[in-house]
Amino acid sequence: MSVLVGKKAPAFSAKAVINGHEIVDNFSLEQYFGKKYVVFFFYPADFTFVCPTEIIAFQEKLEEFEKRNVAVVGVSTDSEFSHWKWLQTEKKEGGIRGVKFPLVADSSMTISDNYDVLAGEYDYNDEGQLEFKGTPMAYRGLFLIDKEGVVRHQVVNDMPLGRSVDETLRMIDALQFFEVNGEVCPADWRSGSEGLKATQEGISEYLSKN
Repeated sequence: MSVLVGKKAPAFSAKAVINGHEIVDNFSLEQYFGKKYVVFFFYPADFTFVCPTEIIAFQEKLEEFEKRNVAVVGVSTDSEFSHWKWLQTEKKEGGIRGVKFPLVADSSMTISDNYDVLAGEYDYNDEGQLEFKGTPMAYRGLFLIDKEGVVRHQVVNDMPLGRSVDETLRMIDALQFFEVNGEVCPADWRSGSEGLKATQEGISEYLSKN
């Protein structure tokens, strides 16, 4: 598994569904760079089970992300047509109607591969034929990208394990606190808590009080 933290987020241009209903051809994260932070998260598949709970949870906290100047973008290896249909399906039928943030179509699996969250890979069999080994879906990868397009945080869960939206918000708060104050964030830091100076004196002072 690649560690992308500290590196430029891999670029792409792909089809996506935005605003819950509009299909666009050339969606990319570059539209946000210089203006917004981005939470870019992968999920295994449309019309599944854990996935809608995560996507709806992100939508329910979307205002919190917007307050922090963060764009939320989801992606799976499904087509844009599958995304569109799922977005038109009512929640009581397992759908995600009401979700407004973009869902990117990675049907070629290249985006998932470039972010190294694909649950398998192409390889040659004994007959010399190229075939996919594994599951042609993405693990639950999440990448926090700063306004310069650099990955500052990543987490990857196996498919049965849903993520915490509140933890994602905590990491955004920590990054923005560091950027504003120049102080680092200790274990379990939350917005409103004190940071510490990245010096021997700073850690000594912090530990003496906590």
